[in-house]
Amino acid sequence: MTQTQDKPRVQEGKRRKIKRVSIIVFVVLLLAAVIPAILIAQANRSAVSHQPIHYIGVYERGNPPSYANVNAFKTTVGITPNIIMYYSSWQEPFEADFATAAAHHGAVTLVQMDPTGISLAAIAAGQYDGYLRSYANAVSAYRRPVILSFGHEMNGHWYSWGYTRASAAAFVAAWRHIVTLFRSLNVQNVTWMWTVNIIQSAGRIPNPAPWWPGKSYVNWVGIDGYYSASSSTFPALFGSTITAVREMTGDPILIAETAVHSGLDQPAKIADLLAGIRLYGLLGFVWFEVDNWRIDSSAAGAAFRQAADGYRGSPS
Repeated sequence: MTQTQDKPRVQEGKRRKIKRVSIIVFVVLLLAAVIPAILIAQANRSAVSHQPIHYIGVYERGNPPSYANVNAFKTTVGITPNIIMYYSSWQEPFEADFATAAAHHGAVTLVQMDPTGISLAAIAAGQYDGYLRSYANAVSAYRRPVILSFGHEMNGHWYSWGYTRASAAAFVAAWRHIVTLFRSLNVQNVTWMWTVNIIQSAGRIPNPAPWWPGKSYVNWVGIDGYYSASSSTFPALFGSTITAVREMTGDPILIAETAVHSGLDQPAKIADLLAGIRLYGLLGFVWFEVDNWRIDSSAAGAAFRQAADGYRGSPS
């Protein structure tokens, strides 16, 4: 065979080689684009449902360790809560037994981790990593979904980590450090909820934007606000804060603390609360069943049950 006859085969071989190289390059580029997106999605994924109007929760004084008050609330309103919230002081371990009891009642546990009197800079610098590692490992060993929130209502001025008492930058650094540490330990059953107080110009409670840790560090946003006056309505209480949050993120929003003062028309205000949650397409709410914020009558309990009946759900 002559050199001229060999040329088509050589050229065909080159074409095949070029094609193989092109395919390899395409696959590499595709993986380079897809893998980071997968990793980000895994880091940001929520361990619980994102469906609107899905959650009706409660905080009762005395839990943990007891679940009795939660059962009493269930009897009062005729609804089984599917979020149970409690407040955890710094250095307090994760209450796995209480969380297990909640899970057995069909509820996910929401923990408000409060660094009272603790330096946010020290947290960010790793000085409490021993405690945080122990907490993270306990949450991971629990295996079921857990919602964690750190330093709630930081845009208010009444907590040591809040507005006028600690800088927003220090809060952000502490928040990011905690989330990063949990992820480094491969804790996969946590939904991170950033919880703010409603904006109130008269009460010097500012827009929470300076405390925003960034979307990659947050799964949900919690908003706290209460019906404390006869003029209180859902849009007036929560509307401006929801708008401010939506300018930062499209993350699901939970009304993380709310109730109607017992001196008001609780049945009407409860109906307004549920109507507002539906109007804004939120996840649901957690009722603060303490002192003057408790359900104060059978009529209020019936209104709660009637308004909430269409919103029942359970953690996924």
